[in-house]
Amino acid sequence: MKFVFYTHSLISDWNHGNAHFLRGVMRDLVRRGHDALALEPRESWSRDNLLAEQGPAAIDAFGKTFPKLRFEIYDTNFNHDAVVAEADVVVVHEWTDPTLVEQLGRLRRNGGEFTLLFHDTHHRAVSAHHDIAALRLDSYDGILAFGETLRQRYLDSGWGRTVYTWHEAADDALFHPRPDIEKTGDLIWIGNWGDDERSAEIMEYLVRPAEALRLKAVVRGVRYPAHALEALARSGIDYRGWIANAQAPAAFARHRVTVHIPRRPYVENLPGIPTIRVFEALACGIPLVSAPWDDTEGLFTPGKDYLVANSGGDMTRLLKQVLADENVSQELVRSGLDTIRERHTCRHRVDELLSLLSDCGSQRTIEKVRAREAAE
Repeated sequence: MKFVFYTHSLISDWNHGNAHFLRGVMRDLVRRGHDALALEPRESWSRDNLLAEQGPAAIDAFGKTFPKLRFEIYDTNFNHDAVVAEADVVVVHEWTDPTLVEQLGRLRRNGGEFTLLFHDTHHRAVSAHHDIAALRLDSYDGILAFGETLRQRYLDSGWGRTVYTWHEAADDALFHPRPDIEKTGDLIWIGNWGDDERSAEIMEYLVRPAEALRLKAVVRGVRYPAHALEALARSGIDYRGWIANAQAPAAFARHRVTVHIPRRPYVENLPGIPTIRVFEALACGIPLVSAPWDDTEGLFTPGKDYLVANSGGDMTRLLKQVLADENVSQELVRSGLDTIRERHTCRHRVDELLSLLSDCGSQRTIEKVRAREAAE
């Protein structure tokens, strides 16, 4: 089958976590013999920032790392009608321009034989309710929400006809343990500062514990304001800026523990939705200690797959325990890896996607899914 993904960017993961997941999904679709194409707009905030900060070499590196992933950049003259007419499944990300979201819905409504899905991996359904409410999703065959609480928000608001929970996951072709790499540091956190959505939490659950324990700590990410950089420096934390997602597994491998610091809108209004870094870190076999986060969907087993700190003092104590006790560390690694491999890889998500297409897909899509299943 032919899949077309409308995305903010496949090329750039600069402050754009959805690129991580999409790359893994597309890679697995291609592995199974499907055709997958990502379409991203000429004006892409993430790609523009990546180019401005890192230059063309960062874009070249994407092509070398993901040689089988196809993408095309579209502008105002792009022929969307022709592209989707040849597609079996069209998946439209929530960051897509609302006018284009409506145009694609109209094409489906006016006889398009493709299956049209809307994919939401953000918190705007809560933080910018009117933006999502204004989207024309009535002609979409299904909504893919990356957590159950977000799915319920769509259902309660009457957005779309059919809504599915489709969690993010780890691309385990990329994220896996690297025992060949020597450990050179204690703690690493890979995360962006964001829009002050977790600034206090970063100080409480990362900066102060690292300083108290005098850890050899590294932070990678973007959009850190001057006062945040000063706080990191005062605490002895080495800030190294942006890191390509493809380099994250090696960075995890060089350190003995990592942390999860969820953004406040998820903790307060969309509980149960972790950042994709939880999946990726556990897939790399690094022990993880999380700031307060309620895993309402039972994606993991808190206390076994990772530890939960309910305060900054807790975080300091647990980090010290993981770093001092090899048995605790290795048990967390084993349990976390088992959970990822059993339930949370991009292969699992592609299985789920193909399954739900049998439920909500267009007639042409359903026939192709069934024909492929029969052949296998």
